[in-house]
Amino acid sequence: MPILIDFHALKDILGPPMYEMEVSERLSQPGVAIGLAWTPLGGQIMFVEASRMDGEGQLTLTGQLGNVMKESAHLAISWLRSNAKKYHLTTASGSFDLLDNTDIHLHFPAGAVTKDGPSAGVTIVTCLASLFSGRLVRSDVAMTGEITLRGLVLPVGGIKDKVLAAHRAGLKRIIIPQRNEKDLEEIPGNVRQDLAFVTASCLDEVLDAAFDGGFTIKTRPGLLSSKLKIFSLLACSYQLYNCKELLVTIIFFLFLQN
Repeated sequence: MPILIDFHALKDILGPPMYEMEVSERLSQPGVAIGLAWTPLGGQIMFVEASRMDGEGQLTLTGQLGNVMKESAHLAISWLRSNAKKYHLTTASGSFDLLDNTDIHLHFPAGAVTKDGPSAGVTIVTCLASLFSGRLVRSDVAMTGEITLRGLVLPVGGIKDKVLAAHRAGLKRIIIPQRNEKDLEEIPGNVRQDLAFVTASCLDEVLDAAFDGGFTIKTRPGLLSSKLKIFSLLACSYQLYNCKELLVTIIFFLFLQN
């Protein structure tokens, strides 16, 4: 006679769940992002948390990190510092130097588990961008990818296991390196249908996909309008005074201002 095993029977056999993911709750404030990691037991989601405080420009890393992951964290903060004006990222005092009188603490929960590898690079950048912009990362997105100092996103391993882990956690949008797109063929069709994949070749594309409405800063209409008016006046001045060198210098200066 067959034995029927339903939800209640499973609970009696296996006991209560060991933990709850609580993904949306943990992403309810800026400075948190979800990465995807590979382990010998399969893929898993990995939270990255960041906070900032008054200090002397120190970067603190906790969570049993290996050397490669530590280097990824330093790469991430260096790239963000070099692009702070582009994205209007500032410290609490308004400085574009993100380490100006500011300490940053990056934490990778599950501190008893050793973590290493380069694939958390995109997650660290997204986490820090959230922290300094004050914007929330989408609660349904997870990501994986190595980064370079120039903002490129490089391929990583374990894509199938990582995607399956994201699917189990109920996440819907997965950001992977563009050069890993071929690895999606290994994922079961029923899983692929439930997910939206974003393939990124650079960090600009990662940030645009990780935040609602994108993350690229566009020129403010009022500022552009003012510059066009000034340009028009300068053009008239050129016709009157025929000073080409002065005109070119002033226009170049105006359009380089942030």
